[in-house]
Amino acid sequence: MIDIRSLTAEDRADWEVLARGYKGFYSNLLPADAYDKTWQRLLDGPDLHGIGAWLDGRLVGIAHYLCHAAFWTADCCYLQDLYVAEEARGQGAGRALIDEVALVARARGCARLYWTTKQDNEVARALYDKVAEFRGFIRYDHPV
Repeated sequence: MIDIRSLTAEDRADWEVLARGYKGFYSNLLPADAYDKTWQRLLDGPDLHGIGAWLDGRLVGIAHYLCHAAFWTADCCYLQDLYVAEEARGQGAGRALIDEVALVARARGCARLYWTTKQDNEVARALYDKVAEFRGFIRYDHPV
């Protein structure tokens, strides 16, 4: 059984292992202080949220999300990061994390929940195709 709950200060070390796994998956390794800053933002802010998935008492997945205003609809919910430890994949943690964020989005009256992933992330996309609709959008990043 997967247990989903908000991350707390006691989860810091286990969260970082998963956060580093997530960033490593996307070849985006960061200096140690970036993880410190992100963790503090998750704990401090009313706007940035972190939840975890526990399997047999062990943190095996994380999700980071935020809700934001939109021009043409009610607020939207952006699932920015979703990661499940490789050894725990296929056991429902990813779906449970998405479902929890969807519950939050509904409770807040959000018009939609959305996220991005790399085009070749076939394992994740197999799940995403079951729980969401791909609408054909492609993301571009402009340097600032």
